[in-house]
Amino acid sequence: MDLRAMLKAMKFTNALYPELKDAGAFTTNNYVDTLGLSGLLFVMQMGAIDIGFGSTLATTPPLIEECDTTDGSYTAVSSAALSACPGASDDGKMYGVFVDLAKSHKRYMRIQAPTAGDGTAGVAASSVAIGFPSDQMPHNAAGMGLAELIEA
Repeated sequence: MDLRAMLKAMKFTNALYPELKDAGAFTTNNYVDTLGLSGLLFVMQMGAIDIGFGSTLATTPPLIEECDTTDGSYTAVSSAALSACPGASDDGKMYGVFVDLAKSHKRYMRIQAPTAGDGTAGVAASSVAIGFPSDQMPHNAAGMGLAELIEA
């Protein structure tokens, strides 16, 4: 498949809108419908970070959740979390979590919308989800320009 055909077949979703947060959850947390996809890559972009980016005031790294319906109870995807919370020295870095949909997964996925900041500092971040059709898969972290790539 040539690059033009591959790009036309990919699905892009704005998972977390670009936002500056301080002591609160991100406003938008869009789910991705994985129907017809073989893989899903969540790319998290960090802007300026004064404190850790993760849940419960940066004690749990960002992770991917799944659900059978769009508005049901989302649960964590096994092995789909960053190894640590991005912190104050990670300004401008990008992180990725790739989910192989050939494994048993539920239809709808989203990034666990982390709580950012502690009331005195802030985190600027966003996330894009890229869905790959059945005959396309992403390469390694370095080739994608990511600081870390987790595969689940």
